[in-house]
Amino acid sequence: MEQEKKVALITGGGSGIGFGIAEKFIEKGMQTLLVARDEEKLKAACAQLGASCHYKTCDLADLKTIPALIQNILSEYGRIDVLVNNAGINMKKDFTEVTDEDFQKIITVNLCSVFSISREVVKDMIRLKSGSIINISSMAAQYGLPRVIAYSASKSAIEGMTRAMASELSPHGIRINCIAPGFIETAMTAKAL
Repeated sequence: MEQEKKVALITGGGSGIGFGIAEKFIEKGMQTLLVARDEEKLKAACAQLGASCHYKTCDLADLKTIPALIQNILSEYGRIDVLVNNAGINMKKDFTEVTDEDFQKIITVNLCSVFSISREVVKDMIRLKSGSIINISSMAAQYGLPRVIAYSASKSAIEGMTRAMASELSPHGIRINCIAPGFIETAMTAKAL
């Protein structure tokens, strides 16, 4: 029976919006994998969410580790039916104070890792002729917010990438959607506000 359960992978699932999504997937009977870099936070989340919740640690800023991560998950669980690209970082800084390194770090985690992890998961979804990817954007992509230039740029790019992915991957039976939540009470939002 366990093998028949759908498998969901949520990046940044140890807290905030990702944790809430994990709760709902588990309620629906899905095997749910959380991926993030903070193992203690992941362990605590899994303890709270129960036996259908598992985790893998990975620093998504290290793009070269992503193919092995996905191969490891596919070997262990056999498939990934749903991918939620939720992990993200933010930085509040005046525009003129943002360094190239600051900007690139946000772009790498919030955009490049979404591309890399989606590419690796899609390879198997094409084989299965099914799957769903949900990219988490932000209201920062919809209108200008001060002091979050890199975050806004990354989330705007996520929306464009989602449209391109949907047009290319829908013929393979893969649904691609993007959600831009409003302000939700999370640790990251509290810090940003």
